[in-house]
Amino acid sequence: MASPRDITGLAQSLLDTCLCHNVRMASRVVSRAYDEALRPTGLRATQVAVLAAVGARGALSIKSLADSMEMERTTLTRNLRPLEEQGYVFIAPEGRHRSRVLRLTASGQAVLLEALPLWERAQRSALRQLGEQRWPAVRKAFADLVNKVHRPTAL
Repeated sequence: MASPRDITGLAQSLLDTCLCHNVRMASRVVSRAYDEALRPTGLRATQVAVLAAVGARGALSIKSLADSMEMERTTLTRNLRPLEEQGYVFIAPEGRHRSRVLRLTASGQAVLLEALPLWERAQRSALRQLGEQRWPAVRKAFADLVNKVHRPTAL
């Protein structure tokens, strides 16, 4: 059995090297910066990403959107509720196949356009802090990791 001193070192090593822990810490730091930049719109970074995903794909089912954003359908539905209440997305009643189609409304398009320059400012700042020359490699590494999850031999 390991002594408390051994546990301390092992635990610190885990924190220092754990991909999950480090990605989550970075995600929280980046999310806070984007949330702060987007504050004048009343939107959070996650909401802007949802609006952008709907805007980029047009009318689509909640399941399709959840799949494309690597989110649980129930989590996405919970995140869509305030956007629907604010009139930024329209969610149609369940259709024949029990799927609900959503689309960006005119108000949703307007708030997304309002958020864009604030998002761009946050993006420029984050890339400067990361090092702009490093972003393409980081982005590719993230994309590769996401793509591997969709294969049978995931992680």
